[in-house]
Amino acid sequence: MAKFLTQEQITDYKECFSLYDRQRRGRIEGGDLITVMRCLGSSPTPAEVRRHLLTHSDAAGDLDFSSLLSVMHRQQQQEAPQREILEALRRSEGRRRGFMEVSLLRGRLTGQGERLTHKEVDELLQEAGLGSDGQLHCEQFAEAVTRNAAKH
Repeated sequence: MAKFLTQEQITDYKECFSLYDRQRRGRIEGGDLITVMRCLGSSPTPAEVRRHLLTHSDAAGDLDFSSLLSVMHRQQQQEAPQREILEALRRSEGRRRGFMEVSLLRGRLTGQGERLTHKEVDELLQEAGLGSDGQLHCEQFAEAVTRNAAKH
């Protein structure tokens, strides 16, 4: 699995893995997997975690580091955040032109769901860039958001 992950990711994963390897056996308990995955930026459902454990845990329900790398790689492939963001933008946009009024996006991001501050929205918009007409290109925005998330 290491060939599909960057060295930085592997280092981060190892650091987190070590925090949950309480007995220093080179293994983490299956019950800690959802927490470890969320600490590493994934958003698995309990059902996804159970499926990962069925495939990758040993008889005691524990995972070694190599198994965690496999689980994280598989989870990253499943989540596809850029595609999810793009689809949400397209649904919000309505006419499916691929562009969105900045004011509409700002209203959605600051007023619904997990609300962002105006400063956070400004940072995302700056990262994504606006068209000369003040419109936001949905694909560029989705790309910028996922690129920004990968940096943090």
